Amino acid sequence: MFPDLITIGGFTIHTYGVLTAIGLIVGFYVGLNFAKREGVNERDYENIFLITVFSGIVGARVAYILEHREDFSSVLDFFAVWNGGIDWFGGFIGGMIGAIVYKVYKNLPALKLMDIAAISIPIGHFFGRLGCTSAGCCHGKPVPEDSPFRDIAIIFPDNPHCQAPPGIPLYPTQPAEAVGNLAIFFVLFALYRRKSFDGQIFSLYLILYGVERFLLEFWRSVTPPIPWLGLTWNQMITIMMVLAGLTLFFVRKKRNEALPTV
Repeated sequence: MFPDLITIGGFTIHTYGVLTAIGLIVGFYVGLNFAKREGVNERDYENIFLITVFSGIVGARVAYILEHREDFSSVLDFFAVWNGGIDWFGGFIGGMIGAIVYKVYKNLPALKLMDIAAISIPIGHFFGRLGCTSAGCCHGKPVPEDSPFRDIAIIFPDNPHCQAPPGIPLYPTQPAEAVGNLAIFFVLFALYRRKSFDGQIFSLYLILYGVERFLLEFWRSVTPPIPWLGLTWNQMITIMMVLAGLTLFFVRKKRNEALPTV
């Protein structure tokens, strides 16, 4: 709702960038706390975090370019991230690729790292979606006048730095996802101390966020549905996330139960 945080002369600090930076910092320190609990070397954690963030930004930009090719008229446009244009799922996949490469290089415990990531991603994502709310990106569809959701609709101002259409009641996709991510964080935080096998927290994250994002896609206006299917590509990815999470959970649970007790 407030895309411009501070303007001094001709220089503007945007709320989106500040909140995204806060999300990265908070996510880093939350992950660092659990990395120490898991016995992961602090330097390895710092390195894999930086690699994951960098590869995530690259993946997010590539995915956005592929999805919105009509917005780019020159090669230089591909690199102008400061003008906006990133895709969360592309960032998630890109970050995973970077983390896997470093994990293989250093022979680190993959499932422990995945659990650490699962507890730090939703809290960082929470701040990121607050940033989206301020910038108007990832906005929802217009709310019909007879809809019961009219009372919670969000109306964005007419601001050149706001990406949402101004003055129109829209579904509150960004704050809804922010609240959902915060809830996921607290659930996983409560379960982490009682986890019975490595990979459990990550599998639950895939399931919980997959369900949340699948439902929110019906409100979102950014990604059009696949004509012959009625679902968006993001929903197809969330279905795969949920299936992957369920598979990981039950495979690891079964393997853990099969281990001999001492």
